[in-house]
Amino acid sequence: MRALVRDMDETSRLLLSIIELGGYPNFTPLYESLGYRVATETRMRKAIGFLKQHTPDVIVAEFNFQSDFRDRSSSLESLLAVVQRLPDTRVIVFYEQEFAPQFAKLRARLPVHFGLAFPVEEAQLRSVLDGIAGGSDEAGSRAEQH
Repeated sequence: MRALVRDMDETSRLLLSIIELGGYPNFTPLYESLGYRVATETRMRKAIGFLKQHTPDVIVAEFNFQSDFRDRSSSLESLLAVVQRLPDTRVIVFYEQEFAPQFAKLRARLPVHFGLAFPVEEAQLRSVLDGIAGGSDEAGSRAEQH
C-alpha cells in the first residue's frame, strides 16, 4: 500500500506521520493548518521505503518499546538509522513515560529532535512544529529536546 499523501501545493513542507499503534488524537488537521503536506504510514518498513523516494521536513513517529527485540529496543531504530542521512529532517517522537529510560538510550545514539510524552497535547505539538518552522531546535517549552 502506498503512503497516503494529502494533496497540497508542491512547494509546501512535507511531514511524514508514522502511526503504528495510535491511540491518540488525529493530528493531521493540525499539520495541514501549519502548511504541511502530510504522508501517513502505519508500518515502519513502509515508512523507510517512503524515505527512499522522499525527504520530509518533519517526521512524527511513536517509540514503542519492544523488549523481545534482541538487537534493538524498537522498530523506530531502523527508521532513525536512515534519518541520519537526512540532516534537514526533524524528528518528533511520542513515547510512553514508563519507557522514558529506554527512549533516553535511543536518543543518545540516534537523531531525535523532540520527544513528547503521552498524553500529547495539541498545543504542545503545535509549539514544537512552530519552532521547527521558524528554524529552531529549541521549540516547545515542555518538549524534551536533544
